[in-house]
Amino acid sequence: MKIPSKQQCFELLFRMDALEHIVAHSIQVGRVALLLQENLNSSGLVLNRSLIQASALLHDITKTRSLKTGEFHSQTGADLLGSEGYPDVGDIVRQHVRLDSYSSNDGITEAAIVNYADKRVLHDRIVSLETRMEYILEKYGNRPDLLGRLNRLWKQTLHLEEQIFRHMPFGPESIASRIVPAGCDSEMRDYFRITEIRRRPHE
Repeated sequence: MKIPSKQQCFELLFRMDALEHIVAHSIQVGRVALLLQENLNSSGLVLNRSLIQASALLHDITKTRSLKTGEFHSQTGADLLGSEGYPDVGDIVRQHVRLDSYSSNDGITEAAIVNYADKRVLHDRIVSLETRMEYILEKYGNRPDLLGRLNRLWKQTLHLEEQIFRHMPFGPESIASRIVPAGCDSEMRDYFRITEIRRRPHE
């Protein structure tokens, strides 16, 4: 399995002209996802940390472009990462809006962790699932054809939350307090430092 490093993820985001607030959102999703992974692994579940980190950082890899094109960024992000040689990361990116399966029989997967972590971050703030879903419904729920799907997604995500936190030593309301510092300024500085060389004009 080929997985990009954190530096390679940042370089890909830069190459795709990702807006800074989308980079910040992706970093925060990664922090939530890794917190969940660490605690789930401690409880005996084996989840691939590198795969989760890369997939979280890249889940919105084509989001900036989609604001102009209207493309489904979950699918085009998966296609892009597949063409870059990262099909396993791409498959998780494809599922970050909606999982292929929410069945408890399938267990908790890396895709489930990234999907749930994304639902807990509004812009670059860690929020409750209710706050995030209210935002999604307000932004996208004005279309009758989408409203039914969004309400189903809400119920499925609540069920996913229950599955995840059955194995955790704390509840979903404690995520924000366990991620210190709350903001992602330090990692944004890392992003700017890593990509600075690509910003310089060729001499």
